[in-house]
Amino acid sequence: MSLEFKPVNQHDLPRQIADRIRAAITDGTLGVDDRLPTEEELARRFDVSRPTIREALKRLAAQNLIRSRRGPTGGTFINQPDIMEMGQDLGSATRMLAALDSFSLEEIIQCRLELEQLCVSLAASNCKAADLEAMQAALADQRAALSQPESFCAADVAYHRALANATGNRLLAFLMYAVIEALQPVSNMVVFRYPERDLIIRQHEALLDALSAGNTATAQELIQAQIDTLSEQLQRARSESRRRRT
Repeated sequence: MSLEFKPVNQHDLPRQIADRIRAAITDGTLGVDDRLPTEEELARRFDVSRPTIREALKRLAAQNLIRSRRGPTGGTFINQPDIMEMGQDLGSATRMLAALDSFSLEEIIQCRLELEQLCVSLAASNCKAADLEAMQAALADQRAALSQPESFCAADVAYHRALANATGNRLLAFLMYAVIEALQPVSNMVVFRYPERDLIIRQHEALLDALSAGNTATAQELIQAQIDTLSEQLQRARSESRRRRT
C-alpha cells in the first residue's frame, strides 16, 4: 500500500485529517482491513500532534469507518461498511431534505413507485425463503398492530425493507432505504388519519403470495395499487388541510 499524507493547514485539523483519510478510502487507496499507520507516524506525516490524530480517528470511528485492535497484531484498520447502517444514514438525510421541501411529495411517490416496480420484478425471481419469512414476519406484526398506528408504521417499513432485500441487489436495497424513509413521515400521517390499515394488509398479503409464486406481473400491479392508495390518501389529507385553513 502506497499512502501519502501531506501536512494540513491549521483550521479544524481533526476534520481535515479525517476527510483526507476518508478520501483515501473513497478513491481506493485504502481498502477493507488495510492497517493505518500508527498515531505517531500519522502525526509526523500530517505535521500535527498525536491528540489531533486521535480526535481525527475518533471521528472516523464514530462513522464506523475504522476499528482498533490491541496486541502484537493490533492497530487501526479500515472497516467493511455496514450497508444497513449507512442506508439508515442516507434515509435520515433524505427524510430531512423531504421535510425541507427539497423534493415534492409527487417526486418521492413517483420515485418509490418506479423503484418498487423494479424491486418486485427482481424479487419474484431472486427472493429466498428467508426473504419471504422476513416479509411474513413484518406482515404478522402489522396484523397485530391494527390499533397501534406507530407499531403499524414500523412494521410497514420492515415489510418494504424486506421486499428491497429480496431483490438480491444490495445497491438497490441501499437506495430503497432512503426512499422508504423519505416517505415515512408522510405515511405515518396517513396511517394516523385514515384507519384503512386492513386494506394495506390485504395488499401486502396479495403481494407476498405473488412473490411466492414468482408472478412478476401480478406483483407489479399490486405495487401500483398500493402506491395509488397512498397517493389518493395524501390528496385527501391535503384537501382536508386546505379546508381547515379556509
